Formats: sequence, structure tokens, C-alpha cells
Amino acid sequence: MSVLERVREQGSLSAPEGFRNLAEQRRKLKAQLIEQLGLQVVAAQIAQESPGRAREELEISLRSILNIHRDAFQLEDDDELVRQVLDEVCGLGPIQPLMDDEEVSEVLINGPSSLFFERNGVLEHSERTFDSEEQVMVVLDRILAPLGRRLDKSSPIVNARLANGDRVNAIVAPVAPHGPAVSIRKFSGRITSLSRLLELGALPDWYAAILSCAVKARQSIAVAGGTGSGKTTLLNALSCEIDHGERIVTIEDSCELKFDSHPHVVPLEARDASIEGTGEVTIRDLVKNALRMRPDRIVVGEVRGEEAIDMLNAMNTGHPGSLTTLHAGDAREAITRLILMARFGMNLPPELIEEQIATALDLMVMSFRRSDGSRRIGAMSEVVRSENGRVQLVECVCFDHLSDSWTLVRVPSFAEGAIEAGIVSAEEVGRWEALIP
Repeated sequence: MSVLERVREQGSLSAPEGFRNLAEQRRKLKAQLIEQLGLQVVAAQIAQESPGRAREELEISLRSILNIHRDAFQLEDDDELVRQVLDEVCGLGPIQPLMDDEEVSEVLINGPSSLFFERNGVLEHSERTFDSEEQVMVVLDRILAPLGRRLDKSSPIVNARLANGDRVNAIVAPVAPHGPAVSIRKFSGRITSLSRLLELGALPDWYAAILSCAVKARQSIAVAGGTGSGKTTLLNALSCEIDHGERIVTIEDSCELKFDSHPHVVPLEARDASIEGTGEVTIRDLVKNALRMRPDRIVVGEVRGEEAIDMLNAMNTGHPGSLTTLHAGDAREAITRLILMARFGMNLPPELIEEQIATALDLMVMSFRRSDGSRRIGAMSEVVRSENGRVQLVECVCFDHLSDSWTLVRVPSFAEGAIEAGIVSAEEVGRWEALIP
């Protein structure tokens, strides 16, 4: 059954005479629209016209219906009723206003009767929800159909990336017994540089200068933090500091990195297996292939499995200055997770993997989200190899959560080489040293 046929079926439900519930009014108005124009005409307008043009044409018809059948639609706000019907027929129903709102960064559907969204880092409950599971499925059809993705009982989980970069995760029955659960993370290109993070108060100017110097000095950096803490945002900002003469290969589950300021970027994206169980391309496959693509730097959007060992090998075999992110609560936990993930890819003793980490990574930078929704670039530690080959974390920048302040503990060791290479001046490093308590 097509999307519009479902809409028509839903719109044909009869409402009691004089019943003024907005949901019922929407159903009645949709039914009147399709009865007046015909299903094929409505479908043709949606399919052939641009979204804006289709809305304009259908809005004229909807307002005409309201004027003719004024007694049947006794609502104070005709504009809201028309907008909601247009959202359902041409757009994504209750979530369309949220998708259009640039301040909204995430949309969360927890079944038809529960809808949340994140604005400025804070979760809020939406007053408007879906009418039924059927309506949620109509919206999912509309999102996934252009991507050629399937979501049903035989394939109840889907991860997809929209054309505009937004990332969608959806899960339905029987895996989600209380109704479809959908998470949409909207891509925002508003934060694309360290200077923008500086304006937002995510870090002080001297810390931004140190990070910029680290990238230019080809330090291999891992950014760790929780979900939504700003790891990908920081990676995008760090990309602006990479020399334009270098070739970058980015590897992700779904393309979120937007290195728009760099002229030579090759994005690679993993692919799930088809319905027949074939055609899967994993992050690990892409990391291995990237080594044959003459990269100067490899950027892995997020390490979460056995590809960790290949990423470490790449950093140790002529690709310094590579970048990645991973989920962890602190720097030591991030090292432990890297060891565990690397063992998935190659069954080596933990001591050997830890030695590999110690020689591959140079810096571990933490990012996190505060309770008020704001993001911060937290502590930074150098990853060094101790005498016995184990990882030793030397804190360079510490962050105090209570006072929301940063302290420079020591100037990173790469600063001396950066002075010799002309990346940073001795005077600038001297200003950093003056900040040490």
C-alpha cells in the first residue's frame, strides 16, 4: 500500500458531528481534500512538483474546503490546521516543524504517543504527537523510500543517512514491542572551526591554539566522550587546521564529517548487508582499503569494534596526524576500550596491543555535555610509552566541572618540535608556559 493510500485510508475515518478535536479535524480535512481533487491528482502534485510548490498548490485547495465547509470545521486557528494537514500529506507529519527548526538537533519518537526533541542541548517534550503507529510508519516510509531501505518485521532495524546528512535509526516490532522507536540526529554545519567553538565558550583561546598546533604538528588525536558530547563537531573543527596540501580519507558508518574547508577529502561510508545478506562493507574493510589510497591522514569517524587494530596499524605505518573518536567516560577508560576493541580484530595479548596504542596515539582529548546542554572540550592528555611498553597518560590540560574552568598543567612535549618546524613561535609557547600555576 502506498503512502498516499494509507493517508486516504486514515483520512476516511468518520468523526462525530461537531467533534472539534484537532486530530479528528485533520482526518476530515484530508478526506475532503482527496475527495475533491482525487488521489491521483494529489499524488501527482507531490511527486512532480517541488515540495514548496506542492504545498502552495494544496494549501489553496485546503483553504477553499475550509471556506466552503465552514460549519464542519469550527476551529479558531485555521492556519494551524492547514499546516498540520500539509505536513502530513507533503512532509513528515508531527516531526516536520522539528526538522525545519535549525535550533533542534535531535528528534526522538518513542512510539506514537511520545515525541521528544533536543534544542540547544536540552531534551523537551513535544505537545503534538502521532495519531497511531500507522502514521509513524507512513513517515518512516517517506524517509526511507528514497534511500532504498527496508523496514518491516523481517528487517526491523535500520540505520540510514539522509541526503542532507541527517542520521536516522529506526526500530519496529517485534524488536520494539511498544511501537516504532526512531532517533533522528540532525546534521548542523554551524560549528565548523575552533574559532566558532571559542565563541560558544567550549574552550579558552590558549587551549584552541594548542589543539591547532597539535594538528599542524601531525599529532595523532583521539577524541573521547559520551553520546552527543560534541566529538564529531570537534573533529570537524580540527579539520580546518590541516594543511590544504594534504590528502584526507574519512571513514564513517554514516557520513557526518563535513570537511568543507579542505579541498582534498575522500569520504568513505560503510554499507550494511542487503536483504539477501550480501554486499556488506565494514569500517574495517574501509580502513584497510584506505591504506591503498595514498592518504596523508586517515580520519575514522568513530571506532567501535575490530577496526581499532587496523586504525592503530595505520597510525604506526606512515600516517601520523590521523584522527578518530570513541565512546568513553575518561582517558583511561578510552585506552581500556581501545584494547578491548583491538582484541576483537586480532587476538593478541593486551600488553602487545597496549604497546601498539602507546606508539600510535599522541593525544587523548575529552569532550562532554553539561547538564544545561552546553558542550565543553575537557581534559587533554599525552599518550606516552613507559619503559615497560605500557600506556602512560600525562595530563596537559585539566578541566574543573564545578568552576567550569580549564588549567594548563604542562606544555605538551610536541611544542618543542613545533617551534623547530616553524609551526608555532617560541613567544607563543612562552605565553602557554606562563599559564601553568
